[in-house]
Amino acid sequence: MDKKLFERLKESMTQMNEIVEGSREPSRETTVIAVQVKAIRAASGLSQSGFAKLISVSVDTLKNWEQGRREPTGPAKVLLRAIERDPQHVLPALSAKS
Repeated sequence: MDKKLFERLKESMTQMNEIVEGSREPSRETTVIAVQVKAIRAASGLSQSGFAKLISVSVDTLKNWEQGRREPTGPAKVLLRAIERDPQHVLPALSAKS
């Protein structure tokens, strides 16, 4: 390994340990809020196949999301958030699509 790269990695690990020990503040924090796809679907009262059809994804994709193997992105994530926040309006609107 390149000596310069090794020194950078070593410094990074030292900083990480200082953060963990509380003697250094992290330069940034990232909070990840996973979409709870299974809970959203369960609240809708639909089966996996019914919900997948409603949001226009394959059942396999939905299963991957529900089991945490994949995370919905882009428009799918927005749609799931909309369903979660306002199921009384979003679900009927999706059902009415042609």
